[in-house]
Amino acid sequence: MVIVVGIGADGLAGLSAAAREQVLAAPVVMGGRRHLDLLPDVPGQHREPWPSPMREALPALLDGLADRLGVGLDRVVALASGDPLVSGVGSTLIELLGAERVQIVPALSSVALARAELGWPAESCAVVTVVGRRAELVLRELAPGRRVLVLSADENTPAEVAGLLTRSGYGASTMHVLGDLGTAGFSRVDGTAGGWAATSPRLNVIGVELLGPPAGSWVAGLPDAAFEHDGQLTKRDLRASALARLAPVPGAHLWDVGAGAGSVAIEWLRAHPSCTATAVETNPDRAERISRNAAALGVPVLQVVNGCAPAALAGLAAPDAIFVGGGASVPGVLEACRSALRPGGRLVVHGVTLETEQLLASAYAEHGGELTRIAVETAAPIGGFTGWTPARAVTQWAFRSREGS
Repeated sequence: MVIVVGIGADGLAGLSAAAREQVLAAPVVMGGRRHLDLLPDVPGQHREPWPSPMREALPALLDGLADRLGVGLDRVVALASGDPLVSGVGSTLIELLGAERVQIVPALSSVALARAELGWPAESCAVVTVVGRRAELVLRELAPGRRVLVLSADENTPAEVAGLLTRSGYGASTMHVLGDLGTAGFSRVDGTAGGWAATSPRLNVIGVELLGPPAGSWVAGLPDAAFEHDGQLTKRDLRASALARLAPVPGAHLWDVGAGAGSVAIEWLRAHPSCTATAVETNPDRAERISRNAAALGVPVLQVVNGCAPAALAGLAAPDAIFVGGGASVPGVLEACRSALRPGGRLVVHGVTLETEQLLASAYAEHGGELTRIAVETAAPIGGFTGWTPARAVTQWAFRSREGS
């Protein structure tokens, strides 16, 4: 069993006697170079820095310890910052080894220290980590009056976050950059995102009090103007209908096939931070546009595949839900999508042509589900009066695979 010990920026000073003894007595100690440099010299103790890229290289490193050093994992201590399960290596090790082979010895997390400094109750703020991730994740949280704690990647993160907020109309937001929390070198700088010019220490947490216009609901149906597009966009009312049937839940994975502007995949990701999605789009310009839309709306984690279904679907992570917004009439697409669904998975397909409508009617007759025709009309000027302007009617087929099938 690997023992993961959380330490603060002051090294072993804040640990209990038992935790300190575990670190000093271990034949092998693993950790970031900053953590290892905080340890006193221990004759005969081997220090192993984390590999890079960590997640990809860690399994081989762990497997090779016995051969290289003659030491099993039960004699290894790993060091982490604060609470190892708050965006820490403890989570990675549990994922790789299983919870039964990892023991966690937590210290105060930077999140707890930041909340204490700012006087923010846990239930009053969201936490976003941009360590090893893109800072645009912060943009998903935009809402006036919301509090967000941002776990920074380095000294450049505060300026990057300030720029993102300012460009999104949130330049009046208050930022608190808390450096070297829990040490004698603690620092705090307060200011607004729009006027941010301060330098920051490498170790910092940012507290943000958001002030700006409403940036869109987390309920499906963002305004069409929220997306950059060339006309290939699942419009707001149709998108809301599709997502209601796709039913995003935490941790679920979506395929957005024939993604256009990526609007369905983006709103799926905005439903919960643990949702994942892959957008498949054959047009390279649209594929690039999808990535821009995802970053602007706070979900840069969207995977974009530039290719044509069904061939482009091969090898993708199995989906819990699939939306087909374009290309449903391409031979093999519906069959590939339906067969790829996990048990209980949801498939929603839109069609506007007679050919696609006939295909969906046949699929409904063979497999069941729900077949709906959606017609949306919008009020618009007609001379000095107002009349209804109809959009193309859309045929929607929604199908759910059987549990255990």
